[in-house]
Amino acid sequence: MSYSITFKEMHIHAKGVDFVCLTQGHGPLVLLVHGFPDIPQTWASQMQALADAGYQVVAPYLPGYLPSRVGSKAFFDKASLVNAIAGLIEAISPQKKIHYIAQDWGAIIGYALCAARPDLLHSAVLMAVPHPQVVADNLLVPKHIQRSFHWWFFQQANLPEQALMANDMAFIDYLWQYWCVPGYEDKEHIKEVKACLRQSGVLHTAMAYYRAMFDPKQADPALGALREAMQRPITVPTLALCGADDLRAELMREQAAQFAGPYVYKEVPHAGHFLHREQSSAVNALLLEWLSHS
Repeated sequence: MSYSITFKEMHIHAKGVDFVCLTQGHGPLVLLVHGFPDIPQTWASQMQALADAGYQVVAPYLPGYLPSRVGSKAFFDKASLVNAIAGLIEAISPQKKIHYIAQDWGAIIGYALCAARPDLLHSAVLMAVPHPQVVADNLLVPKHIQRSFHWWFFQQANLPEQALMANDMAFIDYLWQYWCVPGYEDKEHIKEVKACLRQSGVLHTAMAYYRAMFDPKQADPALGALREAMQRPITVPTLALCGADDLRAELMREQAAQFAGPYVYKEVPHAGHFLHREQSSAVNALLLEWLSHS
């Protein structure tokens, strides 16, 4: 699917990250944060719909996903990612709160950002990933271990990078096929995703996000206070979305107790993990409805 919108680039330095963002439109700020394996162009349909509705949308490459560069000694634990995204928000909107919309890793960061830095956010839309407490409660359930097999595989040294690069990055094709509804194809977009991940160091950085999940030695020791704040109940008004055919929906149905503020959960029919692409029109309608009341 093609979109008539022309993306502009925004370059922002914040918290040791040289962020490169796609941006379009004018009005209240909406930050769109992608996951793995993905890039900010994943939001093409949402960027057009939101810009047309009178919002300014900003979609960054995550730290270390070139062209967003990080220092040679950068950390990739969740607190470091939250710190970086918080810095980006402070840089692009120093006086006003923004709306935060994210999927997969963007949503993982989003739960923690909402808990630790509610002062930055009007509202949040978190897609396709459950609240971390619910994930922890179900970490040893066999079907969820299988669904998240990549978490465990990526803990190994070197082999994941080799597997991901093999056979024209067939592993990336497999993940999209495994997580999307049967029959959904997104060949041109996945080709762009692969081009990003092929750049020097990007794939190793993407793996570092996962490796830091389970290795405290890879966490920035300077962010202890932020890490503690990330455990707070979420007071930011939040809409949680999941594809009805995504196994993660089973867990997201159970997470309302983690929210101390306004919270709504909805499922998108005929969609899997990449619901914002599989059912873009339905997701756009939900986003616009949510934002109009936030």
